[in-house]
Amino acid sequence: MSLYAVSRDNGESLYVQIARQLEQEVATAYGPGCCLPAEGLLSVRFGVNRHTLRRAIDELVEAGLLERRHGRGVFVLDSQIDYQIGTGTRFTENLAALGMQSENRILCMQTLPATERVAHRLELNIGERVFWIETLRTASDRQLCVISHFIPAERFPDLDTRYHGESLHQFLAAQYGCKLKRTESLVTAVLPQGDDAKLLGMPQNRPVLRVKSVNVDERDGSPIEYAITRFRADRIQLRINP
Repeated sequence: MSLYAVSRDNGESLYVQIARQLEQEVATAYGPGCCLPAEGLLSVRFGVNRHTLRRAIDELVEAGLLERRHGRGVFVLDSQIDYQIGTGTRFTENLAALGMQSENRILCMQTLPATERVAHRLELNIGERVFWIETLRTASDRQLCVISHFIPAERFPDLDTRYHGESLHQFLAAQYGCKLKRTESLVTAVLPQGDDAKLLGMPQNRPVLRVKSVNVDERDGSPIEYAITRFRADRIQLRINP
């Protein structure tokens, strides 16, 4: 590779030239998960300062080709995960079938009065108490989605002291005999809100796939969980099954 890989005489911005060349190299010389050389080395190679080099890398980060991992470097993104959504969708089982390890981390757990939207989905009266559980799901150490779970508190009065972050659906089945079935999934592409971009390790101006779901008790069809999932759109491909 040439030490001076960019031209200062053709009127094109240096960072654009660097981004184009790096994109070509990512496609031909790097595999998913590979780490790029350190920014200092790339700056020397292209004969530019670090600010220009970082701007070029930022272009590819925003394009969904690379990602910055704090304290570790810049990595080539993997191909998208083919994630199936059906009546019996289970996060842990889905990823295990793809040979991927998953982790579920509780971000917060509170008891709140149901808003109009939540009450409607769970067939409750406005103001009835619900558990709000916010979780971060990772796949093979990569942030995949943030989920807001809303569950009727009266039906599971001690859930907040017994649930510690395992598969929520498996927990409800094992501890309460409540097996869930998905009845509705609404998918929308939106920009991340609140802390979602930070939690997912992505730019604020890149979209997430938001999935609003209702899960009911298989025994009587009563709504048990209203979930709002925000997937990183560059890491997931949703396959909707009947």
